[in-house]
Amino acid sequence: MKLHLANLGETKLFTGYADDHVMVNRVRYDTPIVVLAEAVHTDWGVENFDTLTEAHFEYFLALKPEVVLLGTGTQQRFAHPRLYRALTNAGIGVEVMDTPAACRTYNILVEEDRKVVAAILL
Repeated sequence: MKLHLANLGETKLFTGYADDHVMVNRVRYDTPIVVLAEAVHTDWGVENFDTLTEAHFEYFLALKPEVVLLGTGTQQRFAHPRLYRALTNAGIGVEVMDTPAACRTYNILVEEDRKVVAAILL
């Protein structure tokens, strides 16, 4: 699905997604990524949902978001709360949803000027 935006500017927004990729500002990504309004990170180091560890969630602490949206691929899958305990202890919300929903929700929250991070698995 393509998402249409009037003016991207410098803000990183999802412009499309499919089962095997997402697009941020019209650039295609075929591997897990982390997206913030100001940057796309490709160094998260996650292969897929089954390889998630506490360290993968601790990655977000330095980014200091209000909320982390975890897109778990084509199906919503819930990570065990112990994996993201460091985030909740720091007052950072964690929302888990399928990847298309995470892309759409991220765009809405960024447009509302919220400090959000989208962690996208394919």
